[in-house]
Amino acid sequence: QVQLKESGGGLVQPGGSLRLSCVVSGSIFSIYTMGWHRQAPGKQRELVAGITSGGNINYSDSVKGRFTISRDNAKNMVYLQMNRLKPEDTAVYYCNTQAGNWAWGQGTQVTVSS
Repeated sequence: QVQLKESGGGLVQPGGSLRLSCVVSGSIFSIYTMGWHRQAPGKQRELVAGITSGGNINYSDSVKGRFTISRDNAKNMVYLQMNRLKPEDTAVYYCNTQAGNWAWGQGTQVTVSS
C-alpha cells in the first residue's frame, strides 16, 4: 500500500519562502508522474505542479514563476520550493501522482500571513 508523507509547511509572511518535501513508500515511485496539490478552505483541491519521471514539468498559472517542483527518484522524494508566497497560497499541500491515483496523505499546512 502506498503511503505519502508531506512535511515542511508552516507560517510565513507574504514574500517569504518554504520548501515542502514528500516521501513516497510502497510503490515503484520512479515510473509515476508526481504532483503537488493544494486545498484551500472552502475550495476544491487543485493541482499546482507536476513532474514526469523524466523531469518534464508543468505548473498552474497561479504559481508559475514562483514555485519549483523537483524529485529524487533514488530517495522516493518529491519537493516543492515555494518563493514569493502570497496570502492566496494558504492551503493544505499534498503530494500524490499528478492524477491523484493514491490515497491522500495528511498534507502539510501552509499559511501565508502578516
